[in-house]
Amino acid sequence: MSDQHSTESSGVGAVVDLGFRTAYKVAHRMLRAYWKVRKPNTHGALIAVWHDGKVLLVKNSYRNHYTLPGGYVRSHETATAAAQRELAEEVSMRVPLDRLQEVYARVHEFENRHDKVTIVEVDVEDDDTPRFAVDNREVVWAGFETPEAVLQRPIVPHLAEYLEERKQRLQT
Repeated sequence: MSDQHSTESSGVGAVVDLGFRTAYKVAHRMLRAYWKVRKPNTHGALIAVWHDGKVLLVKNSYRNHYTLPGGYVRSHETATAAAQRELAEEVSMRVPLDRLQEVYARVHEFENRHDKVTIVEVDVEDDDTPRFAVDNREVVWAGFETPEAVLQRPIVPHLAEYLEERKQRLQT
């Protein structure tokens, strides 16, 4: 399996996928307008899946930035459990909760909100190449890339900060 994956539907499936991508874009724009007025406090969890020195990166259909798989932390769950759930939802990859380690937690002003971001990571070096899939609706691309390649892309600010901190942590 390659380090990158995107899918293209054909026929009716392509039309349905386009409808979903359009709905995600409209919903995200509406949220951004709401955030501009309300300036809410939000809490998101991201998961950094590492394999052979590369990290799993995703591109959402509704955002210009690349990021790690992740999403909102629900009121009844921990950030680690949210990251595990989002990984399964976004790229159909499952990892045991006990293998996840929280490594980053910061608040950023991002998209007109006070966004608390928690990043957990898992190293799957001992496993075969991890299998993942994108739905071509919310996530339109996913792939394993080196930190240097990730930093060349348009990425969310907390991802750049996390990658720099991880580099420093591994050097000590």
